[in-house]
Amino acid sequence: MFTMMGSRRNGLTKESFILSVDVGTTSIRCHVYDKEARIRGSCTSKVVPLYPEVGHVEMDPDALWEGFITVVKGAVQDAGVQMCQMEALGISTQRATFTTWDRRTGVPFHNFISWQDQRAADLVKSWNRSYCTLPPPPHHGFFFFQVHQAIEEGNCCFGTIDTWLLFKLTKGRVHATDYSNASSTGIFDSYQMCWSQFLCSLVSLPLSIFPQVENTGFPSMGWRVLEFFVPMADQQAAMFGECCFDVGDVKITMGTGTFMDINTGSKPHTSVAGLYPLVGWKIGSDVVYLAEGNAADTGTAIKWAQELELFSDVGETSDMAYSVSDSDGVCFVPSFSGLQAPLNDPRACASLMGLKPSTTKSHLVRAILESVAFRNKQLYETMLRETCIPITKIRVDGGVSSNDFILQLTADLFGRKVIRPQHREMSSLGAAFVAGLGVGFWMTREELKKLQSADKVFLPKGAAGPGQEYNPVLQSWERALRRSMNWYKP
Repeated sequence: MFTMMGSRRNGLTKESFILSVDVGTTSIRCHVYDKEARIRGSCTSKVVPLYPEVGHVEMDPDALWEGFITVVKGAVQDAGVQMCQMEALGISTQRATFTTWDRRTGVPFHNFISWQDQRAADLVKSWNRSYCTLPPPPHHGFFFFQVHQAIEEGNCCFGTIDTWLLFKLTKGRVHATDYSNASSTGIFDSYQMCWSQFLCSLVSLPLSIFPQVENTGFPSMGWRVLEFFVPMADQQAAMFGECCFDVGDVKITMGTGTFMDINTGSKPHTSVAGLYPLVGWKIGSDVVYLAEGNAADTGTAIKWAQELELFSDVGETSDMAYSVSDSDGVCFVPSFSGLQAPLNDPRACASLMGLKPSTTKSHLVRAILESVAFRNKQLYETMLRETCIPITKIRVDGGVSSNDFILQLTADLFGRKVIRPQHREMSSLGAAFVAGLGVGFWMTREELKKLQSADKVFLPKGAAGPGQEYNPVLQSWERALRRSMNWYKP
């Protein structure tokens, strides 16, 4: 580790930067950050999902690696600087997407199996009935699909996206992950801080196939000119990017789905309502835990409405919702992928109820946007009830956070101030922050907080209390929610 503030070449000190790559579900993005956390150069590459069968979602590991290298080179070129001016590399990745490969040759045995994959759903259901009180998502039940011969020979490496990239970056010298990614797989014991021997024993998997779990940020083993890699899971990285360093800090990311995380401090939270205990980050001896709840169909519902031509531009939706005084009794239940915490009903259906001849497109759009805020309220109240931690601040990010109607209603229902930062790509920024701290590019977390700037602050309205005027609408929506549950047969 080193603390140079610039890269010295030919007796001159050049400005230095931090690289950060965000490997998402649909794209890979790389940014070059300067000392003020401004983006100086960027490059994006598409991720092409593969659908070999119904319910199967995969990605090509080699194509992902090539896309990674492409965006790194492209961002540096776009910034008009040189690779030697990059001091560290942050890597934020989608969580729980995995592959296995040959330890000797580095050749993958199969494509990445995406976190969206459903092929192990029946296996997971059987495990839930037998063992689990907190059901993991279906993509966590991956064991059945491993390459058993390679396992028996001791040549199988298991890894999530960050592990695969680190293996490639170090030419096979490093088979490792960090605690944030490990804790998001569903097979890591966040209480004991190790891979779960119990879960591995269910299918006789040796612990030797799993990567070594490291602190968040470790040396690069000599890849090119970079001295420091920081792999982080995307939601945990976004939490760090929002500077949610203190117990009670809350981050809400609203993209394809909503992920609400609260900093629970030095102890993991044990939930009965479906909140997941995660390791936020482990830097040195400092371990920070999060409790996370999610709603799967936030952006999905808005995209569905756009495909139905309820609107042409997503930017119109806030104005459309404000153009009517209410939804005219229409309720929308955003459960294309079932309902997550606190109801945890995978058989729930999406539904529109209360339609009448007077219903207009604006009423429908308002009902859809309201449903996003209502699910936010459910998750928020679950966190308050379960963790008993006083909320200190609430920050939002993700594509859907650009919708003023949703954020204002969320603030009203919470009865709390909600802050939308100017930076929107928080996963990338968070990985950059941790990487920068690791090499002394930034010195303290307080310094990072000073780099933050708010785009807009949403203050709760209404003197009667949190969202009191919305109670009748919320009660109708909850009735629609109950009628949508257990719709599909087991």
